[in-house]
Amino acid sequence: MAYTVTPMPAGPVGSQYCVCKVELSVCGQNLLDRDVTSKSDPFCVLFMEVNGKWMELDRTETAVNNLNPAFAKKFIIDYHFEEVQKLKFALFDQDKSSMQLYEHDFLGEFSCTLGMIVSSKKITRTLLLGNGKPAGKGMITIAAQELSDNRVITLSMAGRKLDKKDLFGKSDPFLEFYKPGDDGKWMLVHRTEVIKYTLDPVWKPFTVPLVSLCDGDVEKLIKVMCYDYDSDGGHDFIGEFQTSVARMCEAQDAFPLELECINPKKQKKKKNYKNSGIIIVKSCKVTRDFSFLDYILGGCQLMFTVGIDFTASNGNPRDPSSLHYINPMGTNEYLSAIWAVGQIIQDYDSDKMFPALGFGAQLPPDWKVSHEFAINFNPTNPFCSGVEGIVQAYSACLPHIRFYGPTNFSPIVNHVARFAAQATQQEAASQYFILLIITDGVISDMDETRHAVVQASKLPMSIIIVGVGNADFAAMEFLDGDSRVLRSYTGEEAVRDIVQFVPFRDFRNAPKETLAKAVLAELPQQVVQYFKHQNLPPINSEPA
Repeated sequence: MAYTVTPMPAGPVGSQYCVCKVELSVCGQNLLDRDVTSKSDPFCVLFMEVNGKWMELDRTETAVNNLNPAFAKKFIIDYHFEEVQKLKFALFDQDKSSMQLYEHDFLGEFSCTLGMIVSSKKITRTLLLGNGKPAGKGMITIAAQELSDNRVITLSMAGRKLDKKDLFGKSDPFLEFYKPGDDGKWMLVHRTEVIKYTLDPVWKPFTVPLVSLCDGDVEKLIKVMCYDYDSDGGHDFIGEFQTSVARMCEAQDAFPLELECINPKKQKKKKNYKNSGIIIVKSCKVTRDFSFLDYILGGCQLMFTVGIDFTASNGNPRDPSSLHYINPMGTNEYLSAIWAVGQIIQDYDSDKMFPALGFGAQLPPDWKVSHEFAINFNPTNPFCSGVEGIVQAYSACLPHIRFYGPTNFSPIVNHVARFAAQATQQEAASQYFILLIITDGVISDMDETRHAVVQASKLPMSIIIVGVGNADFAAMEFLDGDSRVLRSYTGEEAVRDIVQFVPFRDFRNAPKETLAKAVLAELPQQVVQYFKHQNLPPINSEPA
């Protein structure tokens, strides 16, 4: 899909600006036959659940007279790691030319999450009628593919001796890049900024996805047009040329590529016409802009650890006012936070074995305070099986420990950092560590924690802090370096922001998905940022 950029400061093309797009292909098998004289004419409609309502996203073409259609039209969806994206595929038999679905016969539907399709790559399921019963022998097959041409092209352009178009001055040149559209017409892809009062402009380097510029085909001809800017919109044409990315890539820093800018009207009229100036490709580089999904599909595992605050300020867990009190519904704020984050992250860890640690409690038999203990009381094997395992270990340990203090974070941060440091020995982007700390209050060892976080910012690691209860969480906001760079007490700055803090109270009355969105929103960006900084491509990546 092409996009148009109006002259404006170009932001970097990076993971925070792009969302992975997933292409879904749909086939039907053994669909119900709703037509009397011929077979059904099926089409598929894709819905997504938005705020509890099904919203139509797109439709396929109609397959005439076909009970086993393979639809040519693909569905393209933005993939969001931090959300559970619910989808519904509904098939109808086209009866009229109406856009209203109630005018067509219903052939069955299937609902699932996008994550389920992406993790399986291809699924085949039974189509159901409105009453939940199978729609005859009807089946649907959905295959997912990431639109993963993640190559980007960075161009540095200049001009020399361009035609003078303004009566009293020089020209104000800008360039427009076009690619051939499916309809045979040229389609605008990119417009540079305007350089005022010059016939020898030097434009700022810009980066666009290769798919946008030439549909990913480096041999495809593209057209570049040069204009003189006029504020009334009637820009004067200076000249044009055609080239390809392959040709522009011949430009090297020491050897720029020079292309003649031609005005065809002038060329026809004037016998001795040479050109309307020269456009110079100073440099042209094609690189890969890896996405979070590239790293995940490449086999990167997200290693999840939970740290739970068992300090006395939480209150006695048997008392209903305690933050650790498990209510008759079987939950509390600690459990809600574990579920919200865990249910999404567990899909990205193949063995689903998660260490769960506690801090700030006195442990049997000698009742010494510990700031990093296995909540299953097995220090050599603190792993719990899946999110359910963490929840069970948490509930089982509550009666056996004494809540105490102080609230020290640094031991648990350093604990996970030791494992993350071992992962840096690997040559590939294979592991990234996520520490979820759930706490009710003010950090006692702020200096040590700041220092630990600054050191951890150099490692494949992120920290999510969920604050439960109604305490003052100003110190947590300070650790979350969104507004300013975090510094250690030594003055050393964090290399990147790895802490995401959210107060649970902001989400008490919100749907449970909103908490997951808030705490996981920055994570894909942090993963990509770390591996790019280390120059580590995904495990199975090809060169650009």
